Amino acid sequence: MPLMQVPGSEVFASGMRSRDEVLSSLPDSLTLHQADPQAAADLDPLTYEVVRHRLWAITDMMGQALKAMSGSLVVTDCNDFDVAITDEVGDVVQVGPYNTELVASTDLAIKWILQHRSENPGIAEGDMFLCNDPWVGGGLHQNDVALFAPLFHDGKLFAWTCAVAHQADLGGVSPGSWTPRAEDVFWESLPTPPVKIAEKYQLRRDVEDVYTRRSRVPKLVALDLRAKFGANMVGHERIRQLIDRYGAETVKAVMSRQLDDAESRLRAKLEQIEDGTWKAVSYQEQSMKGDRGVHPIVCTMTKRGTDLEFDFTGTGPQSGMINCTFTGLYGGVMSAVLPVLCGDIPWAAGGLRRCLSFKSEPGTLNNATFPSGVGKGSVASAWATTNAVTECLSKMLDTSNALKKEVQSVCCGTWDLCVMAGLDQRGNPFATMITDSMGAGFGAGSDHDGVDTAGLLLIPMGKMPDVEMNEFMLPMLYLWRREEPDTGGPGQYRGGVTASLCFVPHDTPVPMLQVVSGSGKSIPMNPGLAGGYPGSSQADIALRQANVAELFAQGQLPSSLLEIDGERITLACEDEVLLSPGDVHYMTWQSGGGYGDPLLREPARVAHDVAELRVTEDSARNIYGVVLQGDLTVDVAATEEHRRSLRERRRQLVKENA
Repeated sequence: MPLMQVPGSEVFASGMRSRDEVLSSLPDSLTLHQADPQAAADLDPLTYEVVRHRLWAITDMMGQALKAMSGSLVVTDCNDFDVAITDEVGDVVQVGPYNTELVASTDLAIKWILQHRSENPGIAEGDMFLCNDPWVGGGLHQNDVALFAPLFHDGKLFAWTCAVAHQADLGGVSPGSWTPRAEDVFWESLPTPPVKIAEKYQLRRDVEDVYTRRSRVPKLVALDLRAKFGANMVGHERIRQLIDRYGAETVKAVMSRQLDDAESRLRAKLEQIEDGTWKAVSYQEQSMKGDRGVHPIVCTMTKRGTDLEFDFTGTGPQSGMINCTFTGLYGGVMSAVLPVLCGDIPWAAGGLRRCLSFKSEPGTLNNATFPSGVGKGSVASAWATTNAVTECLSKMLDTSNALKKEVQSVCCGTWDLCVMAGLDQRGNPFATMITDSMGAGFGAGSDHDGVDTAGLLLIPMGKMPDVEMNEFMLPMLYLWRREEPDTGGPGQYRGGVTASLCFVPHDTPVPMLQVVSGSGKSIPMNPGLAGGYPGSSQADIALRQANVAELFAQGQLPSSLLEIDGERITLACEDEVLLSPGDVHYMTWQSGGGYGDPLLREPARVAHDVAELRVTEDSARNIYGVVLQGDLTVDVAATEEHRRSLRERRRQLVKENA
């Protein structure tokens, strides 16, 4: 019996497998139900739209089912999960509207399953395959666990459904599986290539035990496994109902047409844009605890005809725990392409992908080779890839009068991660992630301001958790959570402002282990466009042995760090610390970049921002050049003079530095 290569060591990790390559590798025992080209061509428009919208609705129902069955705050309150429907070889027909980054690489994983699992152990009706291997796909780091379910009709493989969600803890040396000390993947959660965890629609207890044994919160992980199982069951039931009503050939023809239509509509849009090349660099700081380096991800995007090439040559070498695999690169690209370029095109990602090609060097930050550390890949190099691609796409759209309104400055440039573990207020062990930074400022467009605390570009249905729910589930008490002025990137159109929070441990007798992880504390990762300024940077601050209890006893609720006494510590980008009873933790995360020169912003809009506490008077004067009177109305003459002075100062600086 020949030995198989270990997933992650073979060439496939940095390449895309074609449909023909997959089909040629399948055993005769596995028969696929493929679309009849003539049936797709003969589809009447009404039937096509009805069935297409049914497939979209099925992904929504799958998502709602997953949320209803999950017990994880990350899923139930933040929508950090997603679902997908694919054709028989894994080409994604419909992406769910939740965290698109998670399911963008579904096709890579399903093609891998077809190539490596069809003969042994085989693929049959009622099987489901679990995977959290970032070198295979279906997620971007080990905490992203996907469950792939083949759907058969009349003995033929007809389609696949997929459900994937972030898990609170899957092992590794640090609770939450985020390990700032990681030197390679063996410090982190164990990557598991696709393994058959269900047969005949029954979970295999032996495989489930192997999976949940690694976690510090096995009951929660087991519950989420059943939630994903249930989501796939809902998908299968609804697709079968669709087949019963319209016929297998019609449903299959609609799926094929969806892929073709997505491709043709994207190509039609690209035809409106002149050929060209655009470049962006997204930086990350500190690849692991103790590192002081700055790590670039370089994207050079070239449009030729109706094709886009994403070339990441020049990206820094893999380092520490911030790397992602090719799966992360692919997911990072698609997470920008879907909302920025395809907001008016149905998200049949398998068809859109036909317009895209990739160049990347193995061993780099967003094409890491095994056994590099990739535990932070989803919110580090994959996210930075999304930033760079968003910037390139928007620069391209900005050259087209017809498509200029689709320009999108980078929104929250990174994830402010805070993982905590310890004993909760009920005396039970817990491990969780603070996910309030879901509410980040959106980037500005070419004709509008970014939305304040809108969310994240790559998670269309993401949301901030409810404060009361966090306090109910976790041993913490919020002092505040609020939007912060001057955080949105200044510009002719302003980036959306972001928020901050401050909390203390509450009703827990022991210190919590805390992992703090997030870049962009020195270098903004949310650049502006066309002269717009970047949004705010990120900050994590601890106050040790603070006097909050004394303030409470005096009837005071602090609303600023300046009102709290204690040893103040600014935490590094990557750190692992203890948060003791009596300590305070403060965090503020990045916002959206601006668009256009701030000195071109209408003064009345600046005055309105000041009145609404989005911009301070100092910033109105020093950045926007707007002079306000005591009643916050614009002093028109003083503003014109001040703006003239600021422009003259710019010219002098240019001369001095020439």
